[in-house]
Amino acid sequence: MRTLLLSLFIMTASLFASAEDGHQLWLRFQPVNQAKVNTTLKSPTIDIIRHELETYYPGSEVTLTIDAGLINGDEGYVIDHHDGRATISARSESGLLYGCYDLLMRCARGYSTGFRINTAPDFQLRLLNHWDNLDGSIERGYAGNSIFWNRPLDVQLIKDYARANASIGINGSVLNNVNASPQMLTAPYLKQVKAIADILRPYHIRVYLSINFATPMALKATKTADPLDKSVARWWQRKAKEIYKLIPDFGGFLVKANSEGQPGPGDFGRSHADGANMLADALKPFGGIVMWRCFVYGANHKGEDRVKQAVSEFKPLDGKFRDNVILQTKNGPLDFQPREPYSPVFDQIKLTPNMAELQITQEYLGQSRHLVFLAPMWREFLDDVNPQQLRGIAGVANIGLDRNWCGHHFSQANWYAFGRMAWDTNYRLTPQLIAEAWLELTFGRDPQFVNTMSQLMVESHEACVNYMMPLGLHHIFKFDHHYGPEPDGFIARYPLEWCPVYYHKATRDSIGFDRSSTGTNATGQYRPDVARRYDDIKTCPENLLLWFHRVPWTYRMKDGSTLWESLQYHYNEGVLWTEHAHNLWHTKMRHYVDEQRWREVDERLEHQAANAREWRDVCLQYFGRYANQP
Repeated sequence: MRTLLLSLFIMTASLFASAEDGHQLWLRFQPVNQAKVNTTLKSPTIDIIRHELETYYPGSEVTLTIDAGLINGDEGYVIDHHDGRATISARSESGLLYGCYDLLMRCARGYSTGFRINTAPDFQLRLLNHWDNLDGSIERGYAGNSIFWNRPLDVQLIKDYARANASIGINGSVLNNVNASPQMLTAPYLKQVKAIADILRPYHIRVYLSINFATPMALKATKTADPLDKSVARWWQRKAKEIYKLIPDFGGFLVKANSEGQPGPGDFGRSHADGANMLADALKPFGGIVMWRCFVYGANHKGEDRVKQAVSEFKPLDGKFRDNVILQTKNGPLDFQPREPYSPVFDQIKLTPNMAELQITQEYLGQSRHLVFLAPMWREFLDDVNPQQLRGIAGVANIGLDRNWCGHHFSQANWYAFGRMAWDTNYRLTPQLIAEAWLELTFGRDPQFVNTMSQLMVESHEACVNYMMPLGLHHIFKFDHHYGPEPDGFIARYPLEWCPVYYHKATRDSIGFDRSSTGTNATGQYRPDVARRYDDIKTCPENLLLWFHRVPWTYRMKDGSTLWESLQYHYNEGVLWTEHAHNLWHTKMRHYVDEQRWREVDERLEHQAANAREWRDVCLQYFGRYANQP
């Protein structure tokens, strides 16, 4: 009996030891411990590169070379790989670091023959924005608590985080929520920031902080937060000096001001430029930047269409910002909906540097309970704007203390895809190719598995749009938590622009928000060719039809169906896709994937199908009352 129990214990321990929890992400290199690294360079970064290559490179030797003559920028690199030997050349250690991980990931994907890679990032700033609170909670976080603000600091976890980011070229992290606490800039928390910065530094990741604009007043250091008050400006200058003494390579501040109740310069009769410039002047001597968010709406624009308010607010200020201020704008003009047109801020702001803000965490896209691959959505956005006009790109992170980092194993793909697309916006790097690479690195290289699941991933975003907000419907999510449908949502004490009924405006004869030239004229904020296309109901893309136009239920779509018939079709198509995805994973994918990850993904896909049916049933029942149709 004792022998049997011992055997069972050993078997159980073995199962737990080999359980696959997803923590390794896409970095599942197997140790071979055979490569020699040739270099005379010495630094903490070089130590990391040497360790990675000596442990995981399956060839015989790698030579690291700093070449000041390369013309692909400070972070670019060149890899020459042939017959088990590789040379990585770059102008800086950061380029060597990125090249190291590129080489290892290509080898892990089976690139055994010779190849040459010459690449450089398209964006100077490639940042994760963590909406982490100082109590450890995360706003719009769906994978557990913060990896930064839980005591004590887990040094190995932060190293793992840094390694993952460096492997995909991310070079900055904003460590706290844009709805920032004034306590963020007090000594105990800055000490924690320094500790984090010291861990990230060898991986060439700079830290940034979100700040509360009224911090000096909230901390009772000044009587006001007026940016033109000299005592306020001096406080920020002293604070910048304090921060840079602790963290010499500190990146700068991210600011959400005068939006959704956050304080800002408007509280004192000043402009966004006044506020941003005061902070920029404090950071300028140290090389820091201010990323000032354009996500503003509210009291100053009473009665104005919410999607127009950012342009109304910032266009008059274009060219009035310091040269170390960057305007950070969400990809769409509303709020990270499953599909939006691009924000017209990118058309209207021409004299001030811009950067785009994307959502990696899935606030309105199933909150890590749904498999939704976001690269196709980001590709749409990058196709509509000129990436060359952007100074940088930021992604609201989906990372938490869950062992698999992101809640859903497939949500890891969005972190990976963001890094890949932030580095290279080239059209040849398609969502399909990104999905294939991630699958090979994360689950394995079986062609049947990779081909099937990459196709499913690429289809997933359109499927999500179909069962949540087809044909340009938007903001019909449940109040507060934004999970599930609530098209009848209206609470009198809430601002009307928070209520779903404000956006679909369904009546017995029609549905949709008229933003054409005969309505709010939001179309007029776009560049002329786009404005004309959106303004005409006949040329407006049907996937944005109800975003820009008020449309009769009997309106004939391009395929001959009525609007009501088309809505039904799209809702049902979304549901059918989720049921197909779950069935495919449940019946066909089990032998490709370890038991733990297979089971956890299977449970999420089953839940996704149920939630998609809820979306379809609730929305069609509600809108059917207005359409007077079954």
